[in-house]
Amino acid sequence: MNPFWKQFIEVLKTVSLRYFIFAGIVWVIWYVLLKRKIAFKKIQLRFPDKKDYRREIIYSVITMFIFALVPATILGTSIRQYTFFYKDIHQHSMLWFWLAFPCMFVIHDAYFYWMHRIMHHPKLFKLFHVVHHKSTNPSPWAAYAFQPTEAFVEAGIFIVFVFIMPVMFWHLFFFFLVMIIYNVYGHLGYELYPKNFNKHWLGKWINTSVNHNQHHQFFKGNYGLYFLWWDRWMGTLREDYDVKFEEVKNRMNNLKAV
Repeated sequence: MNPFWKQFIEVLKTVSLRYFIFAGIVWVIWYVLLKRKIAFKKIQLRFPDKKDYRREIIYSVITMFIFALVPATILGTSIRQYTFFYKDIHQHSMLWFWLAFPCMFVIHDAYFYWMHRIMHHPKLFKLFHVVHHKSTNPSPWAAYAFQPTEAFVEAGIFIVFVFIMPVMFWHLFFFFLVMIIYNVYGHLGYELYPKNFNKHWLGKWINTSVNHNQHHQFFKGNYGLYFLWWDRWMGTLREDYDVKFEEVKNRMNNLKAV
């Protein structure tokens, strides 16, 4: 089989399985099986309509094809020889093998924050980002619900990695695995971190489902992905973030007090 198509099919299968397994399992648990029992814990108390789920899944499928196309174009063609991608784990030190992971997350977080803010510019929003923001009350299915233009921009982080730093299969495999898991959590509609996590010395720098949910609801502020340092440094963290986080986590206590 042609290297391009072999790479394309392999990546498409991996990306698709991850999306449908993680988003699907989470959606069934939180939105079907436990819906009545835990509905009061939902960040936005209402639930999306069926048409919202359909839109999110359809655009996510398109995104997955684009997410497979980009790596296939880079690693399945002659372009590969110009990258830092390597196969033999011993080609670089084991120290670098492990250091590469935190580097990837720091780089991606910076890439996402600035790319995300730029796409919110009034002249670019409709061209790149409007589809994702149709999910004003996102579900786990919204994790990849991008219009094609944004999907290519999102996939750009793969290009950044292979052209600026030595990475191998296992770096990319585990990085993008964690990415989809955290992406699904960010669009979950429920907060999984414990009470007061937002004020903990470490937690205040970590992005949460409440934080990203506010971004979907209000369109402004909270642009980060994994961390909150860019939002805090650049003054784009919503002022009502802490209040909303506490309100969501206090609902159990408020219910017991009634």
